[in-house]
Amino acid sequence: MRVFLRTGLAVLGLTVLLTVLVAVRWRPLVSFDVRAAGALHRHALAHPGFTRVNRLLSDWVWDPWTMRLLAAAAVLWLLRRGDRRRALYVAVVTVLGAGAQHALKALVGRARPRWPDPVASAEFAAYPSGHAMTAAVVCGLLLWACGRPPWAVVLAAVSVLGVGFTRVYLGVHWPTDVLGGWLLGAALVLLAAAAYERPRARRSGP
Repeated sequence: MRVFLRTGLAVLGLTVLLTVLVAVRWRPLVSFDVRAAGALHRHALAHPGFTRVNRLLSDWVWDPWTMRLLAAAAVLWLLRRGDRRRALYVAVVTVLGAGAQHALKALVGRARPRWPDPVASAEFAAYPSGHAMTAAVVCGLLLWACGRPPWAVVLAAVSVLGVGFTRVYLGVHWPTDVLGGWLLGAALVLLAAAAYERPRARRSGP
């Protein structure tokens, strides 16, 4: 429990720091975002076939609603096993994650990249990336709640990293939007795991 709590608070602290730097438009951060996003956008224009693959992955395979359906399936599986408390945690944290990212988007109000020749489009504010955050929350919750066989860890890592790449590659997010989504999603999962373990730690205490 203490490991989850300490790590979760540390990641949350990094999230707050990054959010402040994004909100005040810290120049080194903005410069990095512009350079990285610009380089990937030029590659996307030059390789339309690879761009179509990224759109398929981003819009369907790793879409936030696809991830939420996976979370719903995990909730049903846990309920069938009789693990109602863990199922409740997965459901609540998934909903909280969606609410938190929309609230932070409204609070920061960061504009998305604007290109004269876009390859994709997206709505709402940029920071944090909803795709990246939802993938981090759902994949993290599934690993925590349903076990961590090696294939599942690899699949989760590919999904979380992959969806972040697609959002920048398609020109609809800055790199730090994705990083912010990853950090906040990880913090929510870690703090939820700490909260889940707390009653058990009390019962086993002196």
